[in-house]
Order: sequence, then C-alpha cells, then structure tokens
Amino acid sequence: MVMRQNQLFHYLWKQNWGARKPNSTSRIMRPDDANIVGNVHGGTILKMIEEAGCIIGTRHCNTQTGDRCVAALARVERTDFLYPMFIGEVAHVSAEITYTSKHSVEVQINVLSENIVTGTKKVTNKATLWYVPLSLQNVDKIIEVPPIEYSSSEQEEAGKKRYEAQKLERLETKERNGEILMSVSLPDRQTKEPYTVAFSQSSLIHLIGPSDCTMHGFVHGGILSLLISSYILLDWLLNLPSRGHSTQHSVYSGVTMKLMDEVAGIVAARHCKTNIVTASVDAINFHRKIKKGCVITVSGRMTFTSNKSMEIEVFVDAESLVEAEKGKYRAVTAFFTYISLDKDNKPLPVPPLKLEGEEEQKRFEEGKARYLQNKAKRLTDKERQQ
Repeated sequence: MVMRQNQLFHYLWKQNWGARKPNSTSRIMRPDDANIVGNVHGGTILKMIEEAGCIIGTRHCNTQTGDRCVAALARVERTDFLYPMFIGEVAHVSAEITYTSKHSVEVQINVLSENIVTGTKKVTNKATLWYVPLSLQNVDKIIEVPPIEYSSSEQEEAGKKRYEAQKLERLETKERNGEILMSVSLPDRQTKEPYTVAFSQSSLIHLIGPSDCTMHGFVHGGILSLLISSYILLDWLLNLPSRGHSTQHSVYSGVTMKLMDEVAGIVAARHCKTNIVTASVDAINFHRKIKKGCVITVSGRMTFTSNKSMEIEVFVDAESLVEAEKGKYRAVTAFFTYISLDKDNKPLPVPPLKLEGEEEQKRFEEGKARYLQNKAKRLTDKERQQ
C-alpha cells in the first residue's frame, strides 16, 4: 500500500511539476528592500533569483525515486542589472531548467519589474545558476540528476559546452583562492588618503543562525517549497540559525549573496560618496559549505575603476565557534561592479582609484582586463541582436 502511494506521488509530482516546467514568483518591493533614495538593493534581487532557482532545481531533482534531496547552489554566472528597480514596483522572477549533467542542474532566470500604477514593465536581470542535489539523509552525498529532454541535439551540445566552461572556471578560481586568506584590514580611515583601496575597504561580521540556514543546516541563498506539506530551506553557504530551518543547518546562498552585495555597496559608497547601484556581478563561486554556528567575515575592497564604474572584490571567510581548531576557510568569492548616480539617477564619473604598491597595481590590471573583456562581449551581443 505504501509503495503504491509512493508511486502515485511520483506520478502526480511529474505531471504537476514537470522537469522543465517554468517556475515564477512575484513580490512587491518594500522600503526595507531599497537604499535611502529608493533603488532596490542588488542583493535583494540576487536573493530572489536564488530562491527561484532553488525551487525549480529541487522540484526537478525529486522527480525520481530514491533519496529526497535539495538543490544546493554551486555557482552564479555573471549577472547584469539592466535597469534599476524601485520601491513599490513588483518583481516577477521566472526560472527554467536548461541543462542537466549527471550531478548538476543549470537554471536560467529572468527578472521583470512592473510598475503597477503605470503598467510599465522592464526586464531588469538575466542570470544563470548551477545547482547540485544534496541528500537529506547525508549532506555529503550528491544525488544523480534526472535528465531533461532537449528540443534538439544542438541545444544539448550548447548546454554541455556551458557546463564544461563553468566547471573549468570554478576549478581555476578555487585554485587561485585556495586556503590563502588575504586579510582585508579595517584601518583608521582618518589616517588614510581618500580614493585609496585602504580608505574604502570594508568588512561585515555575521553569526550564522537558524533563519539563515537550509534543511541541511548550511547557509542558503533562498527558500524553496517542496510538495507534501513541508518546506525545505535550501543552499549551502552561510550559517546563522535565524536564517534557515534545517536539521543539519547550512546557510542559504541567497543570504550570502545579499550580505556580499551590502559590503560591496559600502565600499563603493565610501569611494564615491554618492548614491550607488549594482551594475553587474561576475561569477559567484561557492567553494565550501558554511554551517550554523559559524562566524562569517564578508570583506570587500576596490580593485579597479573606469570612468563610470568600479569593481569590488568580495570574500566570505567562515570560522566555526565550536570547532575552532579547524580554523578559518574561504567559502565564497565574487566581483561586483557598481556605478555612481546623481539625484536624477544619471551616471556620474567615478573618482580614479589611487594605487599603493605592486599588489594593488596587479589587481587593477586584472580588473581592467575583466572590464575590457566584458565590454567587448556586451558590444558583440548587441551587434548580434541587431
């Protein structure tokens, strides 16, 4: 009888929540989602994006028999903020699975803003996220992903190329960061010269509680709903009990990304002393899980400035209060790009970054290379669309 009920459940699950059935969520933007001039924080949007990806990824990975699992965020590809979103507008986030490998799921997300007074709608964000399914019985066990059906062999091959490219970049990023903790000190700003790296660099210290965590007890990036009258809170990076409901408590990645955006915004604001908004986020890589009870330090420093943009490098380092002997480790890394705006939301020139020492010069040149590469890609994409 129980087996027949389980078989019926999986049949209904597949019918109602098909492997590629798009998922959509909506929420009105409130004052606590925005800065003092009404621009919605980039971190708020990133958190909603992750939640949508988590929901559809977990639904898909549970369309097969076997261990129940949750989809844990492993990587966020470069995300551009095409238009700002404001208080009172409605954010519509849609997610669709576009590729699956043996142990990972690619989810593509579109974010649409709607002014419910004028009816104006704009596409504000497009993002690609990669998830891996973790067993609810054993957090270290990665479940095989049910394959999806592709409309053509070309579509499958394109997805495979994206998978291989992100896999290679994740390995390179992990090797580059390794276990070397490049400390970002918090100097007395009165003794530092304005527009230097040391003047604007900032850190945020956060204790991971239950509300930050997934069912696994790791810090998460979003909340996912699972059928059968239970809610599973997902993702695997920040650890504060107050941000998640999980038996093993891992931090939601959306929580992590929101904190990272906040720190990057502080760095940008200290440098420009104007209203600033997130313009884009380079790939966010989640290297290691963060558990409840950890203390995380989110640090940001300016690496590059162009005439109208600035790049901020952000790290998330975690340390367990209970298992102090294990030491601190690098959990997440990313680059955020911000722009400076005037009172009419028009771009302002960014003060040049004053460099001190060879290391800062090296990071500046690396940031410049990323800036020119992204600029060339935007121009190519624009020409392709015309």
